[in-house]
Amino acid sequence: MPNPGPTPRRPPGPALGFGIGLRAEHYETVLDERPAVDWFEVVTENFMGTGGRPLDVLERVRRNHPVALHGVALSIGSVDPLDTAYLDALATLAERIEPALITDHLCWTGVDGRSVYDLLPVPYTAEALEHVVRRVGRVQERLGRPLLLENPSTYVEYECSEMPEWEFLAELARRSGCGMLLDVNNVYVTCSNHGHDPVAYLDALPPAAIGQMHLGGFTDVGTFLFDTHSRAVCEEVWALYAHAVSLFGAVATLVEWDAEVPPLEMLRAEASRARSIAAEVLDAGQPAA
Repeated sequence: MPNPGPTPRRPPGPALGFGIGLRAEHYETVLDERPAVDWFEVVTENFMGTGGRPLDVLERVRRNHPVALHGVALSIGSVDPLDTAYLDALATLAERIEPALITDHLCWTGVDGRSVYDLLPVPYTAEALEHVVRRVGRVQERLGRPLLLENPSTYVEYECSEMPEWEFLAELARRSGCGMLLDVNNVYVTCSNHGHDPVAYLDALPPAAIGQMHLGGFTDVGTFLFDTHSRAVCEEVWALYAHAVSLFGAVATLVEWDAEVPPLEMLRAEASRARSIAAEVLDAGQPAA
């Protein structure tokens, strides 16, 4: 396999600690009470090319907390041309908000300019890798900063894939200089759905590329696990997170909850549990990269 790219550095950014997703259900509480949350993540597209209340809320939250922009529509794996209008709007929002991180997903979201409103997996081939590396380079050049890409939850695998997902992600980070947003829940969901070992998946990742971690909940529909972000983190994912901390250290960690959103205190409790697990692992003196 060609080896033209740079060895990536750890994606820049502060040690953010333990955060939660900022959702409309909690706007008033966050603004009025300024809860003890290390940082917030927002869905990028909800604030791009718009003004009014959403942007006002984001700017007010940003005055008191670091913020990460987490996109769902970059479609880095698509064969359609990169959407320059989208990139311009993202760059404008980033200049205004000064986020700690900009992230999206390793996926494609449509074809021929038509969105399917889903995060679809890419084939893990050398050709696809070359394609995504080039596109990441263009995005990072336009934004003037590294991009972090998240491993998706998947429910099918391509017969044409030439390497496992973890190898594709590691090579993408090495060759493009981008970072990884490691979604621990997605690792568990994907490996459960396809019969892979989630611990071996984590062990194969390059520690220097991990810039953020996600935790969330899934729904067991019987024949497969479905990444719904509508549940508390399960015990198996907490155990996998502890292993991730032993490998990657005190990486910024966020709890996602997008459907059936509970009161803010429950999200804070989940973030506090992540903090406690990380502290226990690191204080025990386990090796951390």
